[in-house]
Amino acid sequence: MGASLLSSTALIFRVMFIVLNTLWLFPELASSAGITRHYKFNIKLQNVTRLCHTKSIVSVNGQFPGPPIIAREGDRVVVKVVNHVQNNVTIHWHGIRQLRSGWADGPAYVTQCPIQTGQSYVYNFTITGQRGTLFWHAHISWLRSTLYGPIIILPKKNVPYPFPKPHKEVPIIFGEWWNADPEAVITQALQNGGGPNVSDAYTINGLPGPLYNCSAQDTFKLKVKPGKTYLLRMINAALNDELFFSIANHTLTVVDVDAIYVKPFKTDTILITPGQTTNLLLKAKPHFPNATFLMSARPYTTGRGTFDNSTVAGILQYEQPPKSSSFKNLPLFKPTLPPLNDTSFAANFTRKLRSLANSQFPANVPKKVDKRFFFTVGLGTNPCPQNQSCQGPTNSTMFAASVNNVSFILPTTAMLQAHFFQQSKGVYTTDFPTMPNFPFNYTGTPPNNTMVSNGTKVVVLPFNTSVELVLQDTSIIGIESHPLHLHGFNSFVVGQGFGNFDSKKDPPKFNLVDPVERNTVGVPSGGWVAIRFLADNPGECMVHALPLGSSHKLGFEDGLDSNGWQTA
Repeated sequence: MGASLLSSTALIFRVMFIVLNTLWLFPELASSAGITRHYKFNIKLQNVTRLCHTKSIVSVNGQFPGPPIIAREGDRVVVKVVNHVQNNVTIHWHGIRQLRSGWADGPAYVTQCPIQTGQSYVYNFTITGQRGTLFWHAHISWLRSTLYGPIIILPKKNVPYPFPKPHKEVPIIFGEWWNADPEAVITQALQNGGGPNVSDAYTINGLPGPLYNCSAQDTFKLKVKPGKTYLLRMINAALNDELFFSIANHTLTVVDVDAIYVKPFKTDTILITPGQTTNLLLKAKPHFPNATFLMSARPYTTGRGTFDNSTVAGILQYEQPPKSSSFKNLPLFKPTLPPLNDTSFAANFTRKLRSLANSQFPANVPKKVDKRFFFTVGLGTNPCPQNQSCQGPTNSTMFAASVNNVSFILPTTAMLQAHFFQQSKGVYTTDFPTMPNFPFNYTGTPPNNTMVSNGTKVVVLPFNTSVELVLQDTSIIGIESHPLHLHGFNSFVVGQGFGNFDSKKDPPKFNLVDPVERNTVGVPSGGWVAIRFLADNPGECMVHALPLGSSHKLGFEDGLDSNGWQTA
């Protein structure tokens, strides 16, 4: 079973490589910007074997990972999703701006009601001002552990990349594999208030690789030709963990993050958080090296909770010259990855990311700010239900993530629908605090009271408001890095630092010239990050920590019709 699935996965990605490179090498085969591309996603169960464990997973079209969405900047994409399983389902197009197409964004009970068994939903959106790599995934509970796939956005016809044209383009998607049912894992965590059980393996393109038991045959292999340049489209679709990635004895060039070009820079290792994408140029060695090389990823972790402390690996193989020895007899080199808690590397890597900021690809960072918000993010507690023992910090408390001490409660009515029909009463309130109600030494000695409040609270902003948002980590349960994803918008990362944000000393050091533009940012462990964006996208869009749907969920909503921007 494992071997057949390996063949199936390899075939899927081989077809994807051919399509990508055909579109690039023969642009006349693709229409100019503005064509409509149709896809159909059948949500169905599929038996899959990993780690010598076979189980039925929720899939798209029976594929794991799911099929790619391939389009050009300016194309309209129409995806009909038909639900054939018992679970409610939605699909989120992670990083797509969704300009005036908020109904197509996908988060359950925010922009739409879930797609029920036997029902269908059509997602219809246009890709505007983006080119690079994004991805799609389920956006309800933990179904995205198996429901995910790449979004490949090519430049407009006859528009070249701002870097050397690659010989091939290769999607590389990180994921997590549980031998248990991930829905049972998250249900248990929400009931007992503890952290969810960690995954049994990380995966590359759905395959655990040779460092796990019973997985030598389930290994992703990248075959390259000497002297050729390859574009690696990296996606972190893992639910929980930021990952270091490196290829032994090879240097990588970062050229794009979150479908936005950046100033190229070379590195041996990258850091990629859940929800982020990174495009890398890999220049193969000029001659056959008489060796093979591991490409490996393992977690970067700073919290006090448990995590999957394992390493996933694929193999980089060079095309062999005639009459050379078999791969089995070649030496295998392994990369050296940073320590698990190397926050210094994480900070230095993120500081290297800068927008191109040229006439063709400007960095339109807001210089004038209309609204300034200060949000603390971190873990607190809720009381354990009566007559129940829990697994939070104590047996009488449950972990709860919060923003400004408010933990988000997912409504049972889609918020965008409630607003559209002017029926928001009882669904959400507009009293989310834009500053902490009780300031404290955020990264110092935590307060004794760790309890959070709970609600579906929002902040409403006028259309086209320029926003500066400072996200501050806290030490209430323990300092920790927090990846945060902004739906419907990109934001410019104008500053970051450690300790408590200083509103007088830190803003003069902000980068307003060429800050990196992202849809997912990492709040440094024991530190802060400042972002700016223009609230120019009417609708209902969400900002949340990753993973969404765990007992540590937090979020805020953005955009109410033409006059609002929300947080909860």
